[in-house]
Amino acid sequence: MKKVLFAAILLVACSFGNSATAQTKIGYFDDQSVIALFPGIQEKLDTVLNSYAKDSLQDEYNYTLKDYQVKDSIYKRDSADLSKRPKALQMATDDLNRLKYKLINWQQYQQQSMEQKQESLLLPFRQKIATALGEVVAEQKYTVVLKAESLSPYTQPSIVDNLTIRVAMKLKLPLPKEIEDAFKAAGVPYVSLTNYASLIELAVDKGLVDANTQSTLMEWRDSPSTWKQ
Repeated sequence: MKKVLFAAILLVACSFGNSATAQTKIGYFDDQSVIALFPGIQEKLDTVLNSYAKDSLQDEYNYTLKDYQVKDSIYKRDSADLSKRPKALQMATDDLNRLKYKLINWQQYQQQSMEQKQESLLLPFRQKIATALGEVVAEQKYTVVLKAESLSPYTQPSIVDNLTIRVAMKLKLPLPKEIEDAFKAAGVPYVSLTNYASLIELAVDKGLVDANTQSTLMEWRDSPSTWKQ
């Protein structure tokens, strides 16, 4: 989902005045660094995820264990009768094996569930970041955006092409003073040539965002820290 939205917003942004003959302008970006700048986000994630693991997942484990024990008891009790009914025997065996597999691999299942829960919590922030990145790309006329992690350790790109900083500034997120000073010292003024609302409206016109998503994105713009558990 986040990759789809990221691509959609980026496509909209690049449509602002870019042509096949436009000069290549490369920026680099790290969304994880931007996420980490949202005030209190790590504490909020920890609180929600700990509650999810303690309550929802623990309840699910207890239910699965009890379900397995009951069905295993019934299976053993009725094994003679089930052996006369191949289809019923196969269904009962498959059901037991499914529950047994889940219990044996519970740690892996729990880890995957936690990761999915975390992604659902971060989705509003990722969408907000993707939208802000789209605006920055359009305003500053970038034609290529690279992941910061893909850069060679021997590469020393200009700080003005650090879109992570530009996006954080657009979202009015707190930055270390030395980073702000270094960015401003580079001598490139940052002036907004478009706005969030007009970019989303263009995305709707192009069919990249539907009306329901438009409404939700506007709500996230006003309150990025509001989420549903």
